[in-house]
Amino acid sequence: MAQLLLTLIGDDREGLVASLSQAVLAHGGNWQESQMARLGGKFAGIALVDLPDAKANAFTAAVGALDGLDVTVTPAGEDVGAVGLPVTLHLVGNDHTGIVSEVTTALASRAISIDEMHTFTRPAPMGDTMLFEAVAQVRLPEGVELEGLRDALESIADELMVDLEVDETLED
Repeated sequence: MAQLLLTLIGDDREGLVASLSQAVLAHGGNWQESQMARLGGKFAGIALVDLPDAKANAFTAAVGALDGLDVTVTPAGEDVGAVGLPVTLHLVGNDHTGIVSEVTTALASRAISIDEMHTFTRPAPMGDTMLFEAVAQVRLPEGVELEGLRDALESIADELMVDLEVDETLED
């Protein structure tokens, strides 16, 4: 079996996921995981599918020909599993440039891996400003202490004038 990672983007309209899933099914494949969203007037996502090795090339050609959807097919890498202490970050503050850069640079400098991150803006409850909000699931490698990360990120949060919570995540 070939395990393929699909990245996709297209103008947002009904039926995009249906056409992609029909191509997976038509080539004897099985849809494993996906994350998709409407963003910036487009529909974008990633999906992991399994299909018979013999049908991988035909599948790649078929999804490449889908109308209104740009799909890139890449062989999936080996999943080595999650390693490290799982931590959830939640940040909220007035929207301005540099928030994501500052926080992710601090994480990268400590070799902290981001498993998942969601960011969005929304109107502030009072006034006509926008709030920026981010929620991230990260993993602390061995040797990185939760309190040290919390202190470093709280210092950045003070500079950026945002509220930040850092909590250990309970895993299933």
